[in-house]
Amino acid sequence: MTLQGRELILGVGGGISAYKSADLLRRLQDVGFGVTVIPTRSSLNFVGTSTWEALSGRPVNPSLWSSVHEVPHIKAARGTNLIVVAPATADLLAKIANGICDDLLTNTISASKSPIVLVPAMHPEMWLNQATVANVTTLRARGILVIEPDEGRMTGEDFGVGRYPEVSRIVSEISKFVDLNSDLLGKRILVTAGGTREAIDPVRYIGNNSSGKQGLAIAKAARNRGAEVVLVSANIAHENLDGIKTISVESTAQMQEALSQEFPLCDAIFMAAAVADAKPTRINSEKIKKGALNSIDLEANPDLIAALAKTAKPSQVLIAFAAETGAKDIKAAQDKLARKGVHLLFLNDVSDGAIFGSDMTSGFILNVDGSKIACPQQSKDTLADLLLDQALIKLG
Repeated sequence: MTLQGRELILGVGGGISAYKSADLLRRLQDVGFGVTVIPTRSSLNFVGTSTWEALSGRPVNPSLWSSVHEVPHIKAARGTNLIVVAPATADLLAKIANGICDDLLTNTISASKSPIVLVPAMHPEMWLNQATVANVTTLRARGILVIEPDEGRMTGEDFGVGRYPEVSRIVSEISKFVDLNSDLLGKRILVTAGGTREAIDPVRYIGNNSSGKQGLAIAKAARNRGAEVVLVSANIAHENLDGIKTISVESTAQMQEALSQEFPLCDAIFMAAAVADAKPTRINSEKIKKGALNSIDLEANPDLIAALAKTAKPSQVLIAFAAETGAKDIKAAQDKLARKGVHLLFLNDVSDGAIFGSDMTSGFILNVDGSKIACPQQSKDTLADLLLDQALIKLG
């Protein structure tokens, strides 16, 4: 259950331990989640909306009947990757187990297809009540993670099983439940994707066949592993990428400008875009008549990754890509890697249109230390994680 945007709804039930969910919210943010809080009305007796808004940085709507035209429970359910309810009271456990939907939180849970985690917290007598035991059994049978409460001091003089679990254990169990890999947490990853276009006149351009799929795969994989991701997207149509800052460009000059702003702030760059090698020396302001289109004078575009390498800090990692046709010349590619000043280079063969537009790829990852990793036919998603693994080694 690898998450695709790290958007999380934190439902807060009406128990005295609701205040502990403020710390949980912070820890969930620390592992890369954007958190939207949906409190029950009774929980607001313990922690108010202003606290949740200040901690999450997002508005809090506890009412099913606010902004009804937006159908808030459906909007919330579709916009999240995970729902965590903490504390989950005996009342909430009973409602969720029996499909009762009488507020925004329970309606959202009912409408969601996302994984659900419940964190019960209540007095021992309530936790051990036969109805609660039966409800927990039902919920677990449906694939919902119900985290066992701790044993300890409750309100007043009470002591027993039912205490709000330690936040570190909650985060650990959530991470295991959704297979959450956060090894890039705290890293800023810059990715280019697509192909630049160089205008000849208002209707014609010099371009290439890059689909941008490899760059998009890297951006998504980095985001899913906890990184802050910036994507410089050149002439590719793609869905809205939640959790990824996207800068759209057309020409090599525009990409160069975007990189000049973003590269100094990143830990690693993946230069997956196919940058046009040359551009017209002059762009006609009007369409050139067909009969007059006899020749085009060209000039070389700058080598963007090589230029960045000259300004890179020792801590920054640079990954380049090389698409060749015919037999893979490993020695030539290794020379190119050294010449560009990058740490890793992915080499593949695009003969007969292979790779472009495909979900599959193959080639070699070349390392500045002279080693190489063969990458037989595999998905671009698989290669994305492999490249991130290698970059992470370089980042130390």
